Amino acid sequence: MDLSDTGGAITLLSGLLIAIGAIGVMLPVLPGLLLSWSGVLLWALLGDGSAAVRWAVLGVATLIAGAGLVIKFLWPGKKLKTTGVPNSALLAGGVLGLIGFFVVPVIGLVLGFVLGVWLVEVNRLGSARAWPSTRSAIAAVGLSLLVELAAALAIAITWVIGLLAA
Repeated sequence: MDLSDTGGAITLLSGLLIAIGAIGVMLPVLPGLLLSWSGVLLWALLGDGSAAVRWAVLGVATLIAGAGLVIKFLWPGKKLKTTGVPNSALLAGGVLGLIGFFVVPVIGLVLGFVLGVWLVEVNRLGSARAWPSTRSAIAAVGLSLLVELAAALAIAITWVIGLLAA
């Protein structure tokens, strides 16, 4: 690939954005799906090849990103409602997770989230029943991450198919 070629450079930059977006799903600092979708948008606006294919790929990527965002919040939320984990536990987990992110690099977010949910559940249910409820919250967050990762990977696959078709 000749990097003096604008189309090649745009394709490379788009691929990097999509890859960083897929990795960013697992890192709370980066907006994963938004970066992946932005890579496709950049390629659709400025890339080489058939404009119809590029716009079709952007349309499919937009649908995947939108569905991923909606499912990311609805499906785990429904699971949490059935297990009875209150929003206050998730809020406490989020706040302590954010604090933990800065106090203990890398693993502080997870530790803070688990600690926050567990503390609220101990106060609400007692120590014997707090851990199963906390596990349900952890499973819901994991499900949310998996849904978002699946959407980011589907966007990447759609883009690669678009590259081959354009």
